[in-house]
Amino acid sequence: MWCSRVALRRLQRVAAASLNGTGGLTSTMQKEMSTLPRVYVTRQIPPEGLKILRESGQVQFELWDSDDVPVPRKELLQKVKGVDALLCVLTEKIDKEVLDAAGPNLKVVSTMSVGFDHLSLEELKKRLLVCVCVFLPRGIRVGYTPDVLTDAVAELTVALLLTTSRRLIEATHEAKTGGWGTWRTLWLCGYELADSTVGILGLGRIGVAIAERLAPFKVKKFIYTDVAPRPELARAINAEYVSMDELAKQSDFLAVCCALTPETKEVCNKNLFSKMKKTSIFINTSRGGVVNQDDLYEALSSGQIAAAGLDVTVPEPLPTSHPLFTLKNCVILPHIASASYSTRGAMSALAANNLLLGLRREPMIKEIKL
Repeated sequence: MWCSRVALRRLQRVAAASLNGTGGLTSTMQKEMSTLPRVYVTRQIPPEGLKILRESGQVQFELWDSDDVPVPRKELLQKVKGVDALLCVLTEKIDKEVLDAAGPNLKVVSTMSVGFDHLSLEELKKRLLVCVCVFLPRGIRVGYTPDVLTDAVAELTVALLLTTSRRLIEATHEAKTGGWGTWRTLWLCGYELADSTVGILGLGRIGVAIAERLAPFKVKKFIYTDVAPRPELARAINAEYVSMDELAKQSDFLAVCCALTPETKEVCNKNLFSKMKKTSIFINTSRGGVVNQDDLYEALSSGQIAAAGLDVTVPEPLPTSHPLFTLKNCVILPHIASASYSTRGAMSALAANNLLLGLRREPMIKEIKL
């Protein structure tokens, strides 16, 4: 047990007293609190996760109390000194500098995200090796929050695809600014899903969920490519495995769902776009780094492809002066794929539980194996 039942109940009372403002902490309570593992939370995460940490009685935590502005780098490096665990979000780069600042006490990094390209896994592995060499039981463990956001991301991807293909942003602008004149035969025409081929780059749970939502639109065929065929997932949506070239050539709609890795960095580039149909719609809700944005701009502005919808960019936020914002056939959202109340709450709770389980040296609910 992490602590005795009696001690746990006492610490829970302390947390409740602090939360409710019903009196100060006694010196005994303060001493007990000071012996608990220290946790730094880099953002004002949804209340579900903070409640779990607060009511666990297992940790003392401090947080950057803002959801509008990321913790400044200098502040982060100061606050992580000596902590036992870190709960972060994707805006914080957890690299050698942060790990060095944290020091040898750091046992757990829990990120409230499904992507983990902001974590330096190689540096985390080095810490693991150092710990093994000096015969400590474990090195730094890493938790993340996949699966709980699958439905939200799939829904947003479909919404972005329809918005882009049917030119809804353009249409709204025309209605608001007086462009809505007499009925015209080809004005604001877009592309239908019915009888189309939908390509998925990176077939995981999210890719499957997207296809399941698109199937009722009478899509003719689903195709996908990945590092290797994924027959079990593909069977769920009756999808065919194809090469990257064939994915580009056949797709009327191409949805990018892959993780950002060294192998996938800027894999969507001039070579891919040049093979796509001029009527193709390109959608990315994975990571901005998967796309070469200069090549995408050229493909869109030259008419090489019909349109693109992006929920992710490089950098984030994308400067308002970026050329992609000048294009009518490019819809850009501010990375909101998982932005539903229920999903963000579930992510927050999962991140908190991963952290506590990691500190107890128990299996995390979702852990990245280093």
